[in-house]
Amino acid sequence: MDLNEEELKTKLTPEQYHILREKGTEAPFSSPLLEVHDKNMDFACVVCGNILFKGDAKFESGTGWPSFDQALPGSVKISNDNSHGMSRTEVTCSKCGSHLGHVFNDGPATTGQRYCINGACLLTKKI
Repeated sequence: MDLNEEELKTKLTPEQYHILREKGTEAPFSSPLLEVHDKNMDFACVVCGNILFKGDAKFESGTGWPSFDQALPGSVKISNDNSHGMSRTEVTCSKCGSHLGHVFNDGPATTGQRYCINGACLLTKKI
């Protein structure tokens, strides 16, 4: 997907642009999506609309960010992130390459994964 950064700067809020394009993060417990618990909801990338997570994959992690135990197959890319003096696993949108958050191996028993995703990166779509 060809992304025009100037167009994105007008489409996205400054916070969204910082998170999605500059690999920032939102303040913990600031996302209204923490309160969304609808199993019939899709969560998509705010930049390109790529559906990333299903509502039944969302769980309450207590970490302050929307958390999912699995991404839809092929929807995200995983890479090493050694920034900020720590080693983490970055999650980006497979369609547009936007930064979404990180994945950790401390999720629920179903998958053992916790996709810790910035709510500002997500659109919700009722299915």
